[in-house]
Amino acid sequence: MSGPSMLPTLANSGEVIIEDCLTYRLFPHKLARGDLIILESPIAPGRMICKRIIGLPGDTICVDPTGQYAPSTEHVVVPKGHIWISGDNAAASRDSRMYGPVPIALVKGRLFARIWPPQSFTIFKNPVTYIE
Repeated sequence: MSGPSMLPTLANSGEVIIEDCLTYRLFPHKLARGDLIILESPIAPGRMICKRIIGLPGDTICVDPTGQYAPSTEHVVVPKGHIWISGDNAAASRDSRMYGPVPIALVKGRLFARIWPPQSFTIFKNPVTYIE
């Protein structure tokens, strides 16, 4: 599910991840910048993808800081009911840089922890506290 777009955070295979679907469904307003989420692909219905939340409704986001798909000076305001998502490996990720803001309704859950292999045990914490 992660594919090359979430390297180096997640491997392509061999990991067991705990997904938190219940908390998200009870408290959808708890989504935060930096969260790793599982969502239905906005361009391939029925396909699940894993991405990181970069922007929340009302945030002004640089469309593509890498300059690969849009000038790094181009910005967009994330509309109500939507989020801006990105893969951790920008060079290999299909994300909001290509298809724009994504409806929050596509989010199915949030990644909580990596439990396998044991030496890679990680509780995913949200490293983002502000927007630069």
